[in-house]
Order: sequence, then C-alpha cells, then structure tokens
Amino acid sequence: MLKKNTKQAKSMAKSAAFAKAKRVAPAAAIHIGSTPATKFRGDAAIFGRLVEDHDRHRALFSMIEAKITVDERHRLFRELVHEIKGHAAAEEQALWSTVLRHPESTDAGRHAVAEHKKIDDLFADLAARNMKLQGWLRRFGEAKKLYLHHIREEEQEQFVESERVLTNADQAYMRRVFIRRKREEKASAKVTQKIRLK
Repeated sequence: MLKKNTKQAKSMAKSAAFAKAKRVAPAAAIHIGSTPATKFRGDAAIFGRLVEDHDRHRALFSMIEAKITVDERHRLFRELVHEIKGHAAAEEQALWSTVLRHPESTDAGRHAVAEHKKIDDLFADLAARNMKLQGWLRRFGEAKKLYLHHIREEEQEQFVESERVLTNADQAYMRRVFIRRKREEKASAKVTQKIRLK
C-alpha cells in the first residue's frame, strides 16, 4: 500500500490546486465550501494526482459563477474546458483503459467514461450559447452539478474499486502516464460548439 499523506499534506494539495485555478483570473473569488472526503487527496500515486485536478476544477467552476466580467468568465470557461478535456482523455488512457481489463472493476470504468462523454456534450452546448444571457449561468449550474456528482463518485467509489485491482507499481506508473498525456491532451483540446437539443 502506498503511504497516505497527513492531514496537513492533504490541505496543502488542495490549496495548491486552488492556487493554479487563481492564476487564470486572480480577482475571481472561490466559494466551494467543503470538498467531499476522499482518502486519495495528497496521495503520491495516480488517484492523488486525479483528485488534485478535481480540486482545481471545483475552484474553476466556483470562479465562473462569481461576480466577474464576461471576458473573465469566457477565459475561465475556456480554461475549464481545456482542463477537463485534457484530464478526461488522459484519465481514460492512464487509468480506465487498464481498469476495464479487470472484470471486478469494469462497471466503474464504463460508468466513468460514459459520464465523460455527457460532460463533454454539456460543455459543447454551453460554448455554443451566449454567456451574456441570463440562462447561461443556469445551464452552467446544471453542468457543474453533473460534474461534481461525477468526481464525487470517482473519488469515493470508483477509485476505491479500482485501487483493489491495481498494484502500487501500476498506480505509480499510471501517474507518470497521466501527467504526460494530460499535458499533450490539454494542449490539443478544442472548445467545440454544438447546441444540445432535449
């Protein structure tokens, strides 16, 4: 078992993730309240690295909902989309592709990948709409709700199930793969626009 970090290290990991988000729009406030409990925050392997990104995403969501200019909201939304697209693609390549090979964790992997697609579709819909209109933030709130539900499930259920089938060496290797692939995936990510018809 990989050594889990102390409470102080976990707090520092979350603070570092928030600081990365603040670089995009330093004046935007972050109000997220508490984050769901997870044993992986601050962990040295793949799951800790994924939670670090999740904390950054939570901060970006909060900042987009703050009282900011449309230009700041546009910049933050673009960063959030690039960040989540890069994260999801790298997570699928580094983690879920391996987890799906184990029958006892296949359902967790399938569920996570399916939700990535739903989230991507919601972001394409948001990108196609005018941020200046009142309904945009309401739609954004719906996307936020789905995403926060998704990462809570990953952190509290799917990662726990996946950890059971992965060795420590697997997890350490996956972290390295994730970091490399995320950098590449985020750099090539595009904000696509497609209205979603209900």
